Amino acid sequence: MKVEIWSDVMCPFCYIGKRRFEQALANFEHADEVEVEWKSFQLNPEMKTQPDKSVTEHLAEVKGWSLEQADQMNRHVSDMAAEVGLEYNLDEAVVANSFQAHRFAHYAKRQGKGNKAEEALFKAYFTDGKNTDDRATLIELGDEIGLDVEEVKKVLKSDRYTNAVKQDIMAAKNLGINGVPFFLFNRKYAISGAREAEVFTQALSKSWSEWKNDNESVEVKAKSETES
Repeated sequence: MKVEIWSDVMCPFCYIGKRRFEQALANFEHADEVEVEWKSFQLNPEMKTQPDKSVTEHLAEVKGWSLEQADQMNRHVSDMAAEVGLEYNLDEAVVANSFQAHRFAHYAKRQGKGNKAEEALFKAYFTDGKNTDDRATLIELGDEIGLDVEEVKKVLKSDRYTNAVKQDIMAAKNLGINGVPFFLFNRKYAISGAREAEVFTQALSKSWSEWKNDNESVEVKAKSETES
């Protein structure tokens, strides 16, 4: 069965949702039969990368909040992250457009390292305070997860995977997705947001059961047609 996950590198709830989903998947007895595919989404396509501006300042501007309100929200999100073992250093995070990071992730996915790329990008943004729109940062992350550094450089210098990112975003629009993280199980069941692990467990169990029954029905039908 397949689980598609739309997310954005600079979305704090996406990293939390990733951990909670992984917790559920780790305890799911049929985890080896689950294919996970990450999809691109941009919460703010027009965002300009501004290394000198804090995430708190940016959040205050975007939401029309005071700096105190934005800081309070960041502390709340950081506490949520800590509950699933993540360390958020939002006071060090770099305001960055995520499009180039998504292109990098698509290349990594083609090399069978999609999940590793997502993890590396989230950690770089939320924990390590790295600029995920910076070419040198992405090359460094590529090296860390075992990608061919020279190929990563070529990808970033070109426009490769630009259409792939746009196609993911368009697919999300066609599906009515307007927020992330968004988890789609076999294109049938959806979970929006960083829900508790138990919610993902239920979705995995239900989706797998139906997927397994559908596959068995197809196999029986094919066998009957062959024998006849």
